[in-house]
Amino acid sequence: MKTVTKEQAHELAEKIAAVIDEKKGRDIVIIDISEKSVLADYFVIASGRSTTAVRSLCDNVEEKLSKEGIEPVRRDGMNETKWIVMDYGSVILHVFHEETREYYRLERLWVDGANCERYGE
Repeated sequence: MKTVTKEQAHELAEKIAAVIDEKKGRDIVIIDISEKSVLADYFVIASGRSTTAVRSLCDNVEEKLSKEGIEPVRRDGMNETKWIVMDYGSVILHVFHEETREYYRLERLWVDGANCERYGE
């Protein structure tokens, strides 16, 4: 896997958030996890109103980034579509069905104030 700078990782997180936003993803946040984990530099977390919307959001991200030569390292949850994870190395995308997101509340594990930005605000 190609090593990227933190700035490049943030640009990718912003790009992913923009693609989610253009397809009407909801409650999009970008969380800097670089000081807390070796998994990635950023999480992008978003919601869809239905399982169809969750799948569509992820399909759109994959299609748009693939056109730029950016492929996910791994995908998980594509069959269940209540929580899909797409690993882009420095950025990990989590797209939840709204009810599933509320249940797991993933943000509470990673947010400490300054490391979270709401996309579009």
